Amino acid sequence: MSTDLEALLPILLPRAIKWVKEQSGHILESGSPLSDSGLALARAVGVARPEDIRILVVPKLPLPSDPDLQRVAIQTGLLGPEMVGVTFGYGMYLCDGHESNRLISHECRHVHQYEIAGSIDAFLPVYLHQIATVGYYDAPLEVDARQHEVESIE
Repeated sequence: MSTDLEALLPILLPRAIKWVKEQSGHILESGSPLSDSGLALARAVGVARPEDIRILVVPKLPLPSDPDLQRVAIQTGLLGPEMVGVTFGYGMYLCDGHESNRLISHECRHVHQYEIAGSIDAFLPVYLHQIATVGYYDAPLEVDARQHEVESIE
């Protein structure tokens, strides 16, 4: 299978959406709600329903068991050893020891982006297309999340 994500998107997207929905469900069932300061961070970056967010702190971010999804996620920088947080709808995985305001606000901005899109099914094609065409770092949704990182709430 080719590593050209743009060409692979039509094949991988349904599998990616299924996996993301499974992960979101797991986080929403097992995760913890935001603290008061987390709720304030979420509101500060535009989240409409911060009380719906759940965080699950894990030793490392999970990878899809599907070998093609796993390879693409690591190659593009979406998941892997360098990543310490990821958001799936209202569910957030954070790596243990990295629960900073900056990371939480970044991930909350992704929650806002999911809210604007309306669903995982609507958000993921746009997000993955950006990653495929301009790369993870330059993807407009990642640029936006970095621009909304907050160190502290006044």
